[in-house]
Amino acid sequence: MASPIPAGFRALPLAAVQLSLAAVLKCGQSFRWTCYPLPSSSGTESSPTHEYRLCLRDRVVCLRQSSDYLFYRSVFPGEHLSAEREAVSDEETLSWLKDYFQLDVDLVKLYDQWSDRDQVFNKLKSRFSGIRVLRQDPWENLVSFICSSNNNIPRITNMVHALCKQYSPSLISLPPPELSESDSQGHAAYHPFPPPSLLAAAEVKSTLRSLGFGYRADYIQRTAKMLVDTHGSLLSNSESRENCEEWLTGLRDTSTETAREELLKFVGVGRKVADCVLLMSLDKKEVIPVDTHVHQIAIKHYGLRTVGGFKGKGVMTPRIYNEVATKLADIWGEYAGWAHSARIYSNLPFLLKLLILLSLGAFHRGFESLLFVRH
Repeated sequence: MASPIPAGFRALPLAAVQLSLAAVLKCGQSFRWTCYPLPSSSGTESSPTHEYRLCLRDRVVCLRQSSDYLFYRSVFPGEHLSAEREAVSDEETLSWLKDYFQLDVDLVKLYDQWSDRDQVFNKLKSRFSGIRVLRQDPWENLVSFICSSNNNIPRITNMVHALCKQYSPSLISLPPPELSESDSQGHAAYHPFPPPSLLAAAEVKSTLRSLGFGYRADYIQRTAKMLVDTHGSLLSNSESRENCEEWLTGLRDTSTETAREELLKFVGVGRKVADCVLLMSLDKKEVIPVDTHVHQIAIKHYGLRTVGGFKGKGVMTPRIYNEVATKLADIWGEYAGWAHSARIYSNLPFLLKLLILLSLGAFHRGFESLLFVRH
């Protein structure tokens, strides 16, 4: 029995094997989604259990998911939209969703292809499904992963939200899903991600340090200044983005090598941070970000030879990084970066803990012990 469409939402037919919001939105790709547990429903077992929200520059996107549908709606500041404008806005949101989640890619087909090429993947795929790579805004993605250096998901999330609250005015304030719009208690303010020009001033360093960013404050301010100084901060005609943001997005149309070379010029961007940005926002689907965990997987499961007794627990040298990335790319093929993401999240204890935390609505209390991000 199909889950009923929640009031105010639109429904997009989409099987959960094609997209798992629970895994994809809280596993360390994007850090600004908020998650609300929904009240227990007397409906079917496939009824949505959580609502996820993200603030874009002009709207807040709200998502829910059943086993067969993705439910979505957008909330705008100000007066209610006319019926005509609402229809246009719904189409814009749907277009954004298809782009952000890259829904033109058949994930089930990819899983089958990876299973044919990789017997280890074939044995593990029953443990997970719906793990796909997001297509994020490159500027937000870059700053978020500068924050990820020697950090963990809850702390990165708090830092990114603090940055938005400090440098971007609130677009709208909304109550949790179980409260009415008229109930002023419990409302949360939603802030868009600030553009580079707002983070380029010298005083940004001290402000971010006071917010707990540490040495990353310098990296963020200097990267923003490099972008603004080199590529400009005037608003373009496209989507009201600054010229430097348009330039960064334009790296999607360059080769992987060229895009990586440009990213590595920024302060605080090493090979893995650059590769995360290449994969998660610049359309370089073959790129595999490598760390010691990925190195250990390559040694244990894919026959990568150790060098001098090194078993993936020491310093990640450029040579080792390239050897691991090349080895895994040869196995997984064109969408190797996507396979890498699915393979990393295939650890059964991790997913079991994740599902438990989801059921308790306790991401921020328990997630820190599950995943530590190192670069």
